[in-house]
Amino acid sequence: MRKMLAAVSRVLSRAAQKPASRVLVASCNYSKDATFEIKKCDLYGLEKGPPVTTVLTREDGLKYYRMMLTVRRMELKADQLYKQKFIRGFCHLCDGQEACSVGLEAGIKPTDHVITSYRAHGLCYTRGLSVRSILAELTGRRGGCAKGKGGSMHMYIKNFYGGNGIVGAQGPLGAGIALACKYKGNEEICLTLYGDGAANQGQIAEAHNMAALWKLPCVFICENNLYGMGTSVKRAAASTDYYKRGHFLPGLRVDGMDVLSVREATKFAADYCRSGKGSIVMELQTYRYHGHSMSDPGISYRSREEVQDMRRKSDPIMLLKDRMVNSNLATIEELKGIDVEVRKEIEDAARFATTDPEPPLEELGHHIYCDNPPFEVRGVNQWIKFKSLS
Repeated sequence: MRKMLAAVSRVLSRAAQKPASRVLVASCNYSKDATFEIKKCDLYGLEKGPPVTTVLTREDGLKYYRMMLTVRRMELKADQLYKQKFIRGFCHLCDGQEACSVGLEAGIKPTDHVITSYRAHGLCYTRGLSVRSILAELTGRRGGCAKGKGGSMHMYIKNFYGGNGIVGAQGPLGAGIALACKYKGNEEICLTLYGDGAANQGQIAEAHNMAALWKLPCVFICENNLYGMGTSVKRAAASTDYYKRGHFLPGLRVDGMDVLSVREATKFAADYCRSGKGSIVMELQTYRYHGHSMSDPGISYRSREEVQDMRRKSDPIMLLKDRMVNSNLATIEELKGIDVEVRKEIEDAARFATTDPEPPLEELGHHIYCDNPPFEVRGVNQWIKFKSLS
């Protein structure tokens, strides 16, 4: 009897030592995966498109949820830091569009390439930059991903080419990256993102033309958030069917508020390019909660009710959360735990971004070239010189 009681005591003791979260997970019989219906894509010049059902594993679901929540919290923190004047200059936030950046990354390979506009923070994170390096770059600190010299619109990591401040300039650059992929024959592709406002630029049409002529492995992606700066797409574009804008390029229009729809469409488009058929145009129908930039309150050309209605009916994080909970892929308590962890990560990153030192003036001319002998750069007058080191 004593031996039995001792054995029971040891078992209970070991259970008590386990973290509460592990005990909670162990006590729940989660589903390993679930199948969901997704919105059918509108097609142009294609006989068939992405599937209308997809499987989401518990592991992927938790991963996407954490990533989208991190982007959301990071952008809200950037809003706060901007209002506190830690962040200066241009700052374009992407909260509301999290399904785009996370879904796109889920549909390609790490070796593939991405280039985008100035609304880049979400893609910076999904491509591999840490929250700390992003926020520190926003505040202009040495620990930023571009050493504090790039700011909001100029962040980079391997296979991610920014952040481009000139509207539409990334279009021809993306075509050039795709040309390099084809030249090297490495079966890599390039995702070239631009907004609905940039879609009216001539250089986008030129990039489409060259991509079609040379059958470049490029996915041209229009993030249509319904407003170019403060102008509705209905007032700015003769045709709002952006997925048809390639004319001689096939296209598809995707629900950009659903991470699973974006993932499946991206896989489809990537496979199309890798097969040697050439480029394809993809329109992501999405929505930004903030104004065009931090200088835009975002309610002079649209109503508060419109924004609130989108939050209530189409929020990408809420949509994924409901799917996972209703399909027994996760519990409300588990997802709340992730939220607590994400908030802590964001606060730690913000603390670093506001205390890390700024780069010294002597480094102003550094990194002009990636591999070059040291040389002098003239300052604002001929007597001021800065040394440039690679």
